[in-house]
Amino acid sequence: MSIVRNRLHKFHVSRFLPAFMFALAFLLLPAGSSLFSTAESSGTVPLTEIIGVVRDDSVSIRTQYFPANTDFTVTMGPMGTRGINGYVVGTINSGAGGSFDADFKIPAELVGSYQISIRLQSGGYYPYYSYNWFYNNSTNGSAPPPATTPPTDPPASPGYSGIPTFKIVAVSKNNSVTIETNNFPADQTFNVTMGPMGTRGINGINVGTLVSGAGGQLTETYTIPAELHNHSQISIRTQTAHAYPYYAYNWFWNNDANVASTDSGTGGVPTDTTTETDTGASTSTGTVYYGLPVMTITGVVRDQKVMFQTYNYPPNVDFSVTMGPMGTQGINGIHAGDFNSGAGGSFPVTMPVPAELAGSSQISIRAQSHHPMPYAFYSYNWFYNNTTP
Repeated sequence: MSIVRNRLHKFHVSRFLPAFMFALAFLLLPAGSSLFSTAESSGTVPLTEIIGVVRDDSVSIRTQYFPANTDFTVTMGPMGTRGINGYVVGTINSGAGGSFDADFKIPAELVGSYQISIRLQSGGYYPYYSYNWFYNNSTNGSAPPPATTPPTDPPASPGYSGIPTFKIVAVSKNNSVTIETNNFPADQTFNVTMGPMGTRGINGINVGTLVSGAGGQLTETYTIPAELHNHSQISIRTQTAHAYPYYAYNWFWNNDANVASTDSGTGGVPTDTTTETDTGASTSTGTVYYGLPVMTITGVVRDQKVMFQTYNYPPNVDFSVTMGPMGTQGINGIHAGDFNSGAGGSFPVTMPVPAELAGSSQISIRAQSHHPMPYAFYSYNWFYNNTTP
């Protein structure tokens, strides 16, 4: 049985736990797991569990902590894809939310596959999503799959174990990016692709190959394709051509800089263990901003004002603050005010509660920069509309 956890913040959101707490940007989960999203209204982690499989026919799932009254499209794809751009196998409405069971047919294109990714994703610009994977063997979901001979593709790299990763070490704006690998398997050829931020380089533009030779640590430089010139952030991916490939991915700011990134995406054989996050647009050449802007609620005066503290905000960026009903994340909310991040980092902000929301029990709040989506910086949270502390 495999369980998935993803960040619920959609493709480009800095996500938070309930008031007075803030979410970690990255988590490392066991094999067979991935990152999932956190339901704003509950503070719990939505889950998708595989509870049964009929080989080459169907899979049964059980959800937990799903948002209510939301339509999800269900897709399946090869292992390692998380079901992104997969085969549509059905749609489902979450009804009252929480926990429910559902069955989906395995598409003909995946019949015979050893492992299969499955994904549930809502519509809209900021979709909810959840993904997991399963062995394509008949099982009730609680027992290990029957003994089979796993595929031998890719060939074993002698003495290799662990997960390949790479970091960004230098960027020349609109020209090139230099990467440094870590723990790469020996004697493998990786295709290198780049794409827009948030794609993890999947189905991206081919920019070359990387031959791992003795493996381990390698340094390579790749040309940024013309199609991605002037993009603020760019995804880059290395992946072998095997059915169950080795892969690693990362992203970088398209600015002239020598950097020592610690935000390295990972990949391996065959499970996916990290999620890339889009955090906003670059504002100055020669500087590199990393991480997620977050906010925590520090105080409330009922129906009058809310105080919050920022963390890791980019410098000298204008933000608009909107508020709306609980569960909206402040999207298309009522404008409450504006502020400039100044030197960035951590600082207090106080905003009035709009008259339209007076009397509300819970209120969503959002701070978003004036950049066009999906390159805006933004963070959101919520608070009880009661005087505190």
